[in-house]
Amino acid sequence: MNSKIMPVVDKIVKDSGLILVEEDFVKEAGKWTLKIFIYNPEKPITHENCENVTRKLSEHLDEIITVPYYLEVSSPGIDRKLKSEREYHIFKGKRAKIKLKTGKIYISEINDEVIKKYINNEISYTKLDPEYNL
Repeated sequence: MNSKIMPVVDKIVKDSGLILVEEDFVKEAGKWTLKIFIYNPEKPITHENCENVTRKLSEHLDEIITVPYYLEVSSPGIDRKLKSEREYHIFKGKRAKIKLKTGKIYISEINDEVIKKYINNEISYTKLDPEYNL
């Protein structure tokens, strides 16, 4: 089912002028939930952005998803831990707290060097720094 859902989600988010950061279709406490995280590099995500994407998704997904489900659309949060190489590219240029597997922790802009360290599996975690990214 995910293979049918995600292209629709990606297109609707892009058509809304936003970036799809993460999508997850999970069963929690016996109920299916489609979680969508959206981002706008120009300005913070608004309640209106989430409402618009939710409305557009609902119009299309109810035909694809045949089980009862909840739809959650939100921003990724200003202090998000990055989970994939794709997210490092999305948030390139933003400041983050980075912990290397050696134990060293530092604040840096996400750049090609940081992305390379992630690819080389040298990073324990990278968390966006809300103090600098408001």
